[in-house]
Parts: sequence; structure tokens; C-alpha cells
Amino acid sequence: MNIPWTLVISAVGGYLMGSVPFGVIAARLGGIGDIRKIGSGNIGATNVLRSGRKDLAALTLTGDIGKGVAAALIARALWGETAGAIAGGAAFLGHLYPVWLRFKGGKGVATFFGVCLAVAGPAGVLSALTWIGMAALFRISSLAALTAAAIAPLYALATDQPPASVGLAVFMAVLIFIRHAANIERLIKGQEPRIGKKKSDATGGDDAA
Repeated sequence: MNIPWTLVISAVGGYLMGSVPFGVIAARLGGIGDIRKIGSGNIGATNVLRSGRKDLAALTLTGDIGKGVAAALIARALWGETAGAIAGGAAFLGHLYPVWLRFKGGKGVATFFGVCLAVAGPAGVLSALTWIGMAALFRISSLAALTAAAIAPLYALATDQPPASVGLAVFMAVLIFIRHAANIERLIKGQEPRIGKKKSDATGGDDAA
């Protein structure tokens, strides 16, 4: 089977772009050291915020969303929707398993939203609104993320997105659930920390995103 070189480039380029650890970079440039040694050790914006640096957390969040958007939009502009979906999925995979950090990355929620917004705009917006609504209602970040991820494929179908976009939504949702296995276990036990609760006050929780 011959795979078009454009799809190979989309996959490799998307993965390398997604592998850029904005949380690690922002923390080091901001003078707070290795973010992997702070709080939960997660490289995402939630853990960067634990340092007390809202500016660095905002930069991390922007970077993690932006790399998913950029990878998908660049590939789609060059080679079409399928290439965009592949590049977006690869960027998401790169954030979870970045080659620069020995394949130990984040949980992918911010990059998931970035990819969804770029590849399946209406579905991405609806998923983001779902996260906001669940977070406001239950004050549990992981529950909001899991709900948004689970319902994203349905949003993609309901808004008549291309098959590649629907498949991508399913792919990312499955990986988000895998990466949130510990959070799901704590949710079942009623031990997952709520938004705004310090880690020291929580029951052994780690970041949801």
C-alpha cells in the first residue's frame, strides 16, 4: 500500500509540532525551573499555574492549544482535509508522548480542543462549551474534560463533519480516557479534587489536563 508522501509529512510534522513542551519551556524561561518537579509534575497549564505564575500558565495554555491549531490548519491548507486531520491527530499524539521528553507528556486536553477547533470548528466550539458548562456545574476539571471528549464525536456527526474529522474525534477521545485513568478511578471513589482546591488539600490528585 502506497501512502501519499503528503500524509507522511503531515503526520511527522504534526507530531514534532505537538511534541514542543510549552509548559517546560515557559517555566524555564520564566525562572521557575523544571515544571516536572513542581506540583503533579504534569507539563500542562494547570500545573504551571500551581507555581503562582498566571502569565506562564496562560502562555502554556496558548501554546498547547495553538500547536494543535497550527498543525491542522497548515496541513489542511497545503494538502486538504484528510492531511489536516492526520496532522492534528499527530500533534495531539505528540503532546501526549513527546520525543523531546522521552515520550512523557501531558494529558492532552488543551491540544485536543485546539485540534477540534481547527479540524471540526462547530464541534470544537460545542466541546469547549461542554467543558465550561460541566466545570461550572461540578467544579471538577477531569470530569469536564472527559465529558467534552466523549461527546465530541457526536458533535462532529451532528454538525456534518467529514469522516476524517469524526474518526479523529474518536481517536483523541479514546486517548484522553486512557491518559485520565487515574482521574477516572478517583472520580468513582469520590476523591477527585475540585477546581480551585489546592493540591495539598486534595486526596492525592494530579492534573486533569
